[in-house]
Amino acid sequence: MAGKAIVVGGSMGGLFAANLLLRAGWDVQVYERVAGGLSDRGAGIVTHGELFDALAAAGVETGGTLGVKVPSRVTYDPQGKIVGEQPYEQILTAWSRLFQGLRQALPEDRYHQGKALAGLRQDGHGVTAVFADGTQAAGDILVGADGIRSTVRGLCMPESVPRYAGYVAWRGLVEESDLSPRARAALMERFAFCLPPNQQMIAYPVAGQGNAMQPGRRRLNFVWYRPADGNGELQRLQTDAQGVCHEQGIAPQLIRPEVLDEVRRAAQETLPPDFAEAIRKTGLLFFQPIYDLASDHMVAGRVALLGDAAFVARPHTGMGVTKAAYDALALAEALRSEGGLARALASYDEQRVRFGIAIVRHSRHMGAYMQARLDSPQEREMARKYRDPVPVMRETAVSLRYLDLGLD
Repeated sequence: MAGKAIVVGGSMGGLFAANLLLRAGWDVQVYERVAGGLSDRGAGIVTHGELFDALAAAGVETGGTLGVKVPSRVTYDPQGKIVGEQPYEQILTAWSRLFQGLRQALPEDRYHQGKALAGLRQDGHGVTAVFADGTQAAGDILVGADGIRSTVRGLCMPESVPRYAGYVAWRGLVEESDLSPRARAALMERFAFCLPPNQQMIAYPVAGQGNAMQPGRRRLNFVWYRPADGNGELQRLQTDAQGVCHEQGIAPQLIRPEVLDEVRRAAQETLPPDFAEAIRKTGLLFFQPIYDLASDHMVAGRVALLGDAAFVARPHTGMGVTKAAYDALALAEALRSEGGLARALASYDEQRVRFGIAIVRHSRHMGAYMQARLDSPQEREMARKYRDPVPVMRETAVSLRYLDLGLD
């Protein structure tokens, strides 16, 4: 089975879907809302064997240069003393490096920017996307890969909305060359953790400018999870100097200087010296509110959701990109069947909804420790479990084969 596919969203999930469907014989066009270059905001990405499988299927050549390899994991206490270690070899990459590979695999004439979806209509013969600039695109299926604030989901499944989890992730990148020798030794050769009360800090090396992976030219990526109650603290963090609250997420350059000063002071008071140094020396310190999203369905007629448009698992699982890639793989495989479009999409829906529910549930368990409020006995039980460095190191951002998601 093959036909014309409209992919709404030109980031990771959309590019995986486009490349995989193109290689399956579909006529694919990608429509991305942003007119200029997509911004990664300094994101680091952990990889898994499953992700490499998906990249190969999508025609992306990594050439052994996708990221920095680390051999193990380590947890530090607030004074900087090692309180746990675990071997786990993993390749750590940067958002921009992965995006570049996926983007280069797709022919240029199939990628269109500045195309904000305004509406869609569908019937038994096809689906049409209507864009804000007045243009339209018609196809046999439409893939909604436009992220957590998905316009496609809002049009087709308005009942599915993200739920704030009660904490935020402060993020940044630091040039390895800016770190002290002690901080380099502590943070640049392993995946590092710290677990202050109701908080979690992780840091790991990624490639530097120009995909440089030589020691001294790499970067340190860090994520610091901190509680922020949704009844007031989150709004305060998202309010700019003009008093405007950016409820959908505040741009890094709009975060008030006094908020950044607060965070840097808290790092000095709370975190081991090497982690605090990284936060102090980052050039762009920003935060992202953590959300859960679990949709009841991923298919509505000829429309199929994919990646964060359908399910958002908290970042502790490190599964955002891999989950989107496997959604795209499952969709392409279902559409190869000879049972007709409706049956193929129903098969995709059943398979990936089941997985999405399981990975979101697991990510909620891992994140309970950081929530501003614990409302149920299960949340309190999970918060106790993930205070311990052993399960944190064992389950954070690992391959699916190491997790028991109850899918068997």
